[in-house]
Amino acid sequence: MKRRQFIALLGGGWLAWPLAARAQRRDHMRRVGVLISLPESDSEAVRRLNTFKQALDELGWSEGRNVRIYLRGAGDVAGMQTSAAELVGLEPDVILAHATPATAAVRRANTNIPIVFVSVADPIGSGFVESFSRPGGNLTGFTNFEAAIGGKWVELLKELVPAVTRVAMLYNPDTASGGALGGVYLRSAEEAARSLRIRFVVAAANDAAEIDRVFASLASEPDGAVIVMPNVFSAVHRERIVALAAQHRLPAAYPFRYFVSSGGLISYGSDLLDLFRRAASYVDRILQGAKPSDLPVQAPTKFELVINRKTAKQLGIAVPQTLLALADEVIE
Repeated sequence: MKRRQFIALLGGGWLAWPLAARAQRRDHMRRVGVLISLPESDSEAVRRLNTFKQALDELGWSEGRNVRIYLRGAGDVAGMQTSAAELVGLEPDVILAHATPATAAVRRANTNIPIVFVSVADPIGSGFVESFSRPGGNLTGFTNFEAAIGGKWVELLKELVPAVTRVAMLYNPDTASGGALGGVYLRSAEEAARSLRIRFVVAAANDAAEIDRVFASLASEPDGAVIVMPNVFSAVHRERIVALAAQHRLPAAYPFRYFVSSGGLISYGSDLLDLFRRAASYVDRILQGAKPSDLPVQAPTKFELVINRKTAKQLGIAVPQTLLALADEVIE
């Protein structure tokens, strides 16, 4: 071959190689679907997604370089079903599903795509996995609480406000684990209430108007308090719930920090952002070939006690020093 022909051939191949390589990279861009049980614009949804993306990036998955992330969000069950179908239609390599309703929606929409759930209360009872150690099927992930947490919320309210004699558990039957039973935390909450001689009631609310009625009814008698259950409904309506508790001067215990940051009195629960960070590690392993059935379901490892002292003062509550000493954060 003549030198000029060789150089021309080499030059043409050299020019073509990057184009082919880039095309190949585009073809092999990994896809991750994310279904969050909150509207996409919700500040908490944004924080959780950003935490997940950052954790993925630290594991070598950079959005736009070797992974494409598709986000869908919804604040109700019907919206989650629509969003789940959309995500499945995009044929991602793995789907991250936040909370029980979103996980159920994605599971109904497909039986093959690996699913990593996060913040699911009862994955066995919900039929997502066979056991924690051996999930089976195409789902695994991270729980947010143990059932005993219900009793802890009752005990915290009694320690914070010793005069409390009635506690209502606010929940939504459509989104709570256990449905009309009030969630997986009901039994431990009832047991704690009995031991503390507190009258315990289950207060179901399906819409904003029913939340108003629950608070008005509870405020009609003295020495009442509220436990707000961890579910999509309470998260979407958190501003309204916190405002009603203040309006009716009712002490309320919440499952997560963001309620207290919005003006709620006290919260005790898992660190949700930590769960999203840990979920990224499972997504990473699945993208590298691991099967969900080989990844055990994990429980939360970080819990937070947060107290809003400013809200306590407005309610005329003197927070015991024992609680202040235990708190991970005190909002003044």
